[in-house]
Order: sequence, then structure tokens, then C-alpha cells
Amino acid sequence: MKLENYVDLMLPAIEEELFKTVGWVKNFDSGDLYDLLTYHMGWSGDNDLPAAKGKRIRPLMVALCTDAAGGDWRHALPAAAGVELIHNFSLIHDDIEDNSPLRRGRPTLWKKWNIPLAINAGDAMFTLAHLAVLQLENITSSTIALQALRLLHETCLRLTSGQHLDISYESRDVLEIEAYWPMVQGKTAALLAASTELGSVVAGCDRDTRATYREFGYSLGLAFQALDDLLGIWGDSALTGKSAESDLITRKKSLPVLYGLSVNSQFATRWKQGSIGIMDLREVASLLEEEGAREYTQKIADQYTTQALNLLSAARLEPQAGAAIQELAHQLLRRRS
Repeated sequence: MKLENYVDLMLPAIEEELFKTVGWVKNFDSGDLYDLLTYHMGWSGDNDLPAAKGKRIRPLMVALCTDAAGGDWRHALPAAAGVELIHNFSLIHDDIEDNSPLRRGRPTLWKKWNIPLAINAGDAMFTLAHLAVLQLENITSSTIALQALRLLHETCLRLTSGQHLDISYESRDVLEIEAYWPMVQGKTAALLAASTELGSVVAGCDRDTRATYREFGYSLGLAFQALDDLLGIWGDSALTGKSAESDLITRKKSLPVLYGLSVNSQFATRWKQGSIGIMDLREVASLLEEEGAREYTQKIADQYTTQALNLLSAARLEPQAGAAIQELAHQLLRRRS
């Protein structure tokens, strides 16, 4: 069975589980909190098109890894919902902390309502995620539910630690390239690693097998982030839907930028002069490329891609689901937007 067949089978069930879980808030809500949550999830409001929901990559990975590890993917639906709700909790709070007015082509929660209500909605999403994972006790066992819940809690700490570093780095003029990795391990890789490991937890795998699934997710996440940083400067703007060099305008300390600063040549001199306007983008991006930042970032992405695929091969996957996971990994790491 191909990836598209798994997607057609699994995503509707994942969406149904998410909708059911978010609906629990109606038992405690006498206001419009439910409306905020369904808006953010892409189920209501203006322009509630499929793109407003996001790709649901993480919950899909939970279900696929459960199947690949020899379990029943339907038993993983509470864990899949929990992962996606934690992802969306982090997006709600990140949008506030980053002062981002748009998310998936629509006004962000704080922009449409206000910051206090958006924070509260994010807190509700966080709580619902953990309640979702607890449902594993009714489907699998208390042991698996407890293991999954502990993993989710630890992942949340890694997420917030990564976000803390990201915010802290904004005020630092000088940042070593080594400082990049703890940040992205928390912000990007941690939740993807939790998704792959959760699949093996639900399937009842042993500790060593769980570790292999986890490391696959980490490597996949790091490759994904390196590629995302490359696209943030040299991506095809027709596909990304934004200025190809927008990360330079926002002065994001991405991997190519940190590499350029470490070279300490013309790009570093220009960066230290201050803000980069839209008229300067092509020149500054060219400087960065000439100094080897694009090649370096692509090399890092390729290294982690190879590492992820090698770990996938070592995981002793069920053939059909394993092939689907490999196909999904290739899609994520060969994208142009």
C-alpha cells in the first residue's frame, strides 16, 4: 500500500479523533472558547480551507510508526491527537511571542481575538492534549498510557526550552553556530521524535527499538529544519508564498546566517550594519551564498537525511508501512516550499 493510501485511510480517523477531543471543552465552557479552538484548528471561521488545518504530519507519523512497528494504528489515535494538539498549542503561543499576525493564510488567534484569550486557548489545547493521551489506558494498557504521557511531558519541556533559546538569541549580537543545535532540537526535532517514538510505544516495542524510532525522528527533524532555513533565504517564492529572503529581513539567526557570521567576511560586515531592506535582499543573499552558507546548509541537511534513512532501515519495519514512512520522509526532505 502506498503512502497516499495510508493518508486516505488514516487522516480522516485522525481528524475525527481531534474533533472529538477538542469537543470535550464544551463540557466546561460557557463562553466561546470552543470557537477559538476550532478556528485555530482550521475547522471554522473565514477561509476554513484544507490549508488552514496544516498538513497533520506529526499525527500521521504516529499512526504510521505504530503500524510499522507491528501495532494497530487505530490504537494510536489518542496519541496522534495528543501530538497534534501539543503542536498547535505551541503555535498559538509562538505566534504571540513572535508577534506573528498570520498563520496558514489567516489572522492568528491573538490577532483575531486578543492576547489574553489566545494564551488561555493555548493552555486549553495543552490540557486537551494530555487528556487525549490518557485515553490510551482504555485502548491499550495503563503501562503504555503512562509511558506515552511521560514522553509527552518531557517533549513539552524540550519544546519550551527550545523556544526559550530562540527568544533569548534575538537579543544577542554574537551567536556561535554551535548554539543553533540545542534550539532546533527543542523547537523542531523534539516533537517529531516524540511522534515516531510514540508509535513504537503504542505498539509495545522494547526500549532499544523505541530508541531507534526516536533517533529517526530527531534526525528527520534536524534535516527538516536545516532545509527550512535554506528555503527561508533561497526558496522559490512562488511556492513558499512569501519573499524568498524573508528570513534576512526578519534577521532570523538561521543556520545559513550563523555560518555566514562565523566566516566573518563581507556578509558579517553587512549584517552588523543593521536592518536589511527589500532592495538589499538579492545582494545580501548572494554574499551569503558566495561565502559558502548555502552549500554548507545543504550539506548538513543531506547528512541528517542520510542518518534518518539509515535509522529507518535499522528499525525492522513492517514492509508496507515502512515504505510509506520512507516515502513521507522523502517528501518532507525534498520539498521546495
